[in-house]
Amino acid sequence: MKAFSGHTGSLFFDPGLSRLTTGRTTSLFAEDIKARDAELRSAISGRRILVTGGAGSIGSATLELLFPYAPAAIHAVDLAENGLVELVRDFRSRAEPLVGCEFRLLPIDYGSAATERLLQTEKPYDLVLHFAAHKHVRSEKDVPSVIQMIDTNVVKMHRFTKWLQKYGHGKRYFAVSTDKAANPTSLMGASKRLMEHVLFSIGNEEASVTSTRFANVAFSNGSLLQGFLYRLARRQPLAVPREVRRYFVSPREAAEICLLTAGAAAPGHITFPRLDPNEHLRPLVDIAVALLQELGLQPAFYEHEAEACAATEAELKRGSYPVLLTPLDTSGEKPYEEFVAVDEKPAPTDFAALSALRYVPPPTALEPALAFFDEIATDAGIKLEKSDIARHVASVVPGFKHIETGRSLDDRT
Repeated sequence: MKAFSGHTGSLFFDPGLSRLTTGRTTSLFAEDIKARDAELRSAISGRRILVTGGAGSIGSATLELLFPYAPAAIHAVDLAENGLVELVRDFRSRAEPLVGCEFRLLPIDYGSAATERLLQTEKPYDLVLHFAAHKHVRSEKDVPSVIQMIDTNVVKMHRFTKWLQKYGHGKRYFAVSTDKAANPTSLMGASKRLMEHVLFSIGNEEASVTSTRFANVAFSNGSLLQGFLYRLARRQPLAVPREVRRYFVSPREAAEICLLTAGAAAPGHITFPRLDPNEHLRPLVDIAVALLQELGLQPAFYEHEAEACAATEAELKRGSYPVLLTPLDTSGEKPYEEFVAVDEKPAPTDFAALSALRYVPPPTALEPALAFFDEIATDAGIKLEKSDIARHVASVVPGFKHIETGRSLDDRT
């Protein structure tokens, strides 16, 4: 057993942490990566690649996997300037040099005029990988936050795809979605379903368009599990929703899903990991306990926030650590995870560890909803409530049943 010293900084960079969450030491998708090597090389080698959201957890993990396939150029855009700085330092400091690849990072908004200028002046990109998004259910806590989320996930995506077509970019388009896009109960999940509609609306005979839905990436930026590391570093209690189980993939597995989907999946399809609920669903409490035990600590469970926050030092003296158990009572949260919506059916696939479904277009025209979203994103004088936005979302997202409880994740530890 390790002795807890309070110095948890190295844990943030420990790839072995994923095994505490997934229970795996090898990737679920290693067989598919090996079997599809020729297709991946055809899609990536010598190609010009544009990546949006390249500084995020999934985007940066995917960037790392692209380099061995020897692309001609990788250009990544992301508003997270500090993330891009560390990303380039990381890649430039590795033993394996970035030979023959034009690697360029741009701190710009993918839906801004700066990105249109980039697309105007650059030679055509062969492959476009889209990761930029607002991904947290907590983003729907109030009207301004919902508008920003819709702007990022939908309005700018629509603008971006129009530019790609206008300036002749993309033989392959790919965007990462989420399990929450299937039968969404949150505005975040519904916004990602809308993103899928925008993405697939650009499909044509010359372009391959694909997407993927998967659940939680272990210890990804902003995740509950990464929050565990921050809480430990600051000697604050771990807060875990009780009786909640989730699917997890490692950052590398997430990147492999994206590569396989972008480079080898059938056009017009959405992939999702082939997971067994009996084997792969992990209770969040079990992950918190496993992390504490990795540090030589035992959990001490609490029901009340104030008591848990005050107990850290006393529990540490006993070789334990406070874990606050919370209810799942915040707006938009689902008690379970699913990848296929009520109006969708799984499609045949040759992947060993990936399933797929054929994209289903919305039942009504997308343009009126997009016009409304663009209007509220650009005109602050429009009076509206969250329910107004939810109503317009529901017009093009079948099965959207928003769960509004009046509580946000910002209201708890």
